[in-house]
Amino acid sequence: MKKLKLYRVGKRFGDFWAVKDITLGILPSKITGFVGPNGAGKTTLFHLITGELKPDTGKIYLEDKNITGLPPWKIARKGIGKLFQDVRVFRSLKVIENVIVALQEKETENPLWGWTHPFSLEKIRKKYEEKAMYWLEFVGLEEHKDKYAEELSFGQQKLLSFARLMAVGFDILLLDEPTAGIHPKMIKKIENLLEKMVEEQKKTIAVIEHNISVILNIADWVYFLNEGKVAFFGRPDHVLGAKEVREMYVGI
Repeated sequence: MKKLKLYRVGKRFGDFWAVKDITLGILPSKITGFVGPNGAGKTTLFHLITGELKPDTGKIYLEDKNITGLPPWKIARKGIGKLFQDVRVFRSLKVIENVIVALQEKETENPLWGWTHPFSLEKIRKKYEEKAMYWLEFVGLEEHKDKYAEELSFGQQKLLSFARLMAVGFDILLLDEPTAGIHPKMIKKIENLLEKMVEEQKKTIAVIEHNISVILNIADWVYFLNEGKVAFFGRPDHVLGAKEVREMYVGI
C-alpha cells in the first residue's frame, strides 16, 4: 500500500498562487477528504498530483520516489487514477464494452497481434468479459451490461466511471466531486461504494467534495483548504465543527 506525500507544493498563475506551501499526506487504504470554498485550490492540487500541472515549488512523493512533474501517463502507470467531476464514458458503446476498454493489455493493442495469435482471440475476449462483469457487479450495474452508456441515468454513468476506474487497477483514486448533481438515493449508494473500495479492495481514496454530509459519513481524515493553503486538518467532525471553518466555508 503506497503513501502519497506532498512537501511545500505550490502553483502560481502569473502573480496568483492557486496553491501555496502545501504539505500533507494521503494515508493508504483510507478516505481523505478535501473541502473548502470555491477557488481554494482543491482541483489544482489534484491536477498537480496527476501531472496535468507542474508545481512551481515543492515535491510530490509516492512512497519515497519523487514523482514531481512527471507526465500524466507515467503517473497513471504508477497507480494513480483520477475521476473527473464531469462524467467521461463512451456514450455510444455498451456498458460492458466501456469496462472492457479499460481492461486492454498493452500487447493486444498492437494491430498485428490478432494475426499472430488468431486462436487466442476468443480466449482473450472471454477473459475480458468475465473481468468486466466482475466490476459491473461490484458497482451494481450488471443488469445494464447490454445497454448503451447514453441510456444510463447521470448517476448510473457515474457508477460506470467507477467500474472503469477499478478495472484499470489503480491503487490511489483521486475523485473530484463524485456526488455532484446526483439524486440523494444515488449519493448513499456512492458512499457505500467508496467504503467498499477501501474495505474490500484496499484502495486509497482522496476526494474533493462540497457535500459536507458525505465527508462526515465516509472520510477518515480531512484537509480544509482556503486561499490555496491548508487552513485546518484532522478528523472530519473536528475540522468541520470548528468555528473558524464554518466562518470561512459556510459563512456562519
